[in-house]
Amino acid sequence: MEGNSLKKVILEGILIITFMLTLPSWVLSGDRLFPDLVILNGNIITVDDKNPRAQALAVRDGKIVAVGATFQIKALVGKDTKVIDAQGKTVTPGFIDAHLHPAPVYTFESRMYLVPLGPAEVKTIEDLIAILRKKADITPKGQWILGTRYEDTKLGRHPTCWDLDKASTEHPIQITHSSGHISVVNTRALEWAKVNKDTPDPPGGGFDKDKNGELTGVCREGAMRVVSGGVVKSGHPLPVPTKEDEMKGLNQCFMNFLSKGITSIGDATTTAPRIKLYQDVRAAGLLRLRVNMMIRDTRAPGLPPEEALVGTGYYNFQFLQGLQLRSGFGDEWLRLGPVKTTFGNSLSGRTCWLYEPYDMINPKTGKRDYYGIPPGGTQEGLDEWVYKNHAMGNQIIIHTNGDREIDMCLDAIERAIKKFPRANHRHRLEHASVLTQKILDRVKALGVVLVLHSYIYEHGDKIVEFGEKRWPMMFPNRTAMEMGIPVAQHSDWGVSAADPMLRIQSLVTRKSKEGNVYGPEQKLSVEQAIRLWTLGGAYASFEENIKGSIEVGKLADVVILSNDPNKVSPDAIKDIQVEKTIVGGKIVYETR
Repeated sequence: MEGNSLKKVILEGILIITFMLTLPSWVLSGDRLFPDLVILNGNIITVDDKNPRAQALAVRDGKIVAVGATFQIKALVGKDTKVIDAQGKTVTPGFIDAHLHPAPVYTFESRMYLVPLGPAEVKTIEDLIAILRKKADITPKGQWILGTRYEDTKLGRHPTCWDLDKASTEHPIQITHSSGHISVVNTRALEWAKVNKDTPDPPGGGFDKDKNGELTGVCREGAMRVVSGGVVKSGHPLPVPTKEDEMKGLNQCFMNFLSKGITSIGDATTTAPRIKLYQDVRAAGLLRLRVNMMIRDTRAPGLPPEEALVGTGYYNFQFLQGLQLRSGFGDEWLRLGPVKTTFGNSLSGRTCWLYEPYDMINPKTGKRDYYGIPPGGTQEGLDEWVYKNHAMGNQIIIHTNGDREIDMCLDAIERAIKKFPRANHRHRLEHASVLTQKILDRVKALGVVLVLHSYIYEHGDKIVEFGEKRWPMMFPNRTAMEMGIPVAQHSDWGVSAADPMLRIQSLVTRKSKEGNVYGPEQKLSVEQAIRLWTLGGAYASFEENIKGSIEVGKLADVVILSNDPNKVSPDAIKDIQVEKTIVGGKIVYETR
């Protein structure tokens, strides 16, 4: 052996021995010396400031037991150790989608099927009518036809009841906007709901009318519940899946998330029945990702009980009080997360409430005097809701978007903290889209976590109507990070795709699909974006000590990517594929 080669072998041997001496004693104890799994020859982005890069890692009993160079980890391999050669591919922690709305995936023939109406499926109003008619043709008369994720900006306008009537007048039809805050119904649905041009707008909502004062079928915010609830009361309930259908459909939904590298989610639509469903899914061995169940309240705080969502089975936090359960109950797979309420409206639906008017003509007045739709609740109701949960020990999250709404939410949090001081509460504002420096200063002072959007790729065209002067402080991820405000990321699926690579590209470029850049001041580096999609999400759920980075002792949730997002064009980050998704040291998804 030549001198240099001998020196290399001796040096590596010394480094291996030194490395093994640094491992926790339990790694080397008993008969379980060898890892269950190792990943070698990787470009590992650890999101660990103490050790930002590595080549290899080892896993045992679902946790990371070693991180280092390939030759170090290779020395730990036993005869039963599964070895993955990453071949130089990039490895990151599993992605954490802090707030989305999981829904079972059904086939077109199923009565539960939600007809997709996004830009990938329909280009025109005529396309939309045609696909709804196709569904109506195989659906018994009188049963619901439901569609989802249409985009008015891509279609050129909102569909109307008269458009939907062309699909069917014998079924109630409801299609939901991509924001989830606007729907359109056909004439049959309006009739069965007993809603007409004289029906008053509900609190926090409104019915669109044409120039003759006739309803167009477009229902904004609280008006959606009036129509869907009215149809249900008329004896035409929404379709209810069997337990088998729901479990199978939810499993398919989770597999779709795993294929994008999402290993943990925050379910922002958790109900009491959904908690039972999750337990059933887990018992059946179908829970392959980790879930924070965010308990959703039934209505905007301060509204009377009749304003609760009709026919959905939503329960509010009172059942937690009865069980004496708080945020955090559960384990690393399935746990109670924050308690959620809605106080404010939609950014992409252009209904959120602002201090200054939108940069658009108000169709009702013909002037630039549209401020959005005020929240459906009251400040007093919000104050009471926040305080009760805060004093109970819950983490709270509030859906809110407009600056005027956000200040009201911060007022409620500030009053609760003053009345009942509590350290490290990590209360969250979800979306918090239209911000100012003054609001950010309040957020930091109160210790609030921001769960911000990264959906400019899909919804940049909807930002136009907020006015260019607002763009630099819409979803201000960079400014918030520089201020030391905790920030997490989310897809809000199905508002935008549950696809972290696309979301990371949006954070890095701030560019829409049409090629327009909105607020370039807030662009992030690739690794800043990855941090928000991993460790940021873990912090937002009090789990930064067990997940969110590749460190010894943390859960072995990792993904292997087809390319390094640092090295491809920023506009090509979305094209990077997830080759393997590993949760708890087990491969739960891989490309074939």
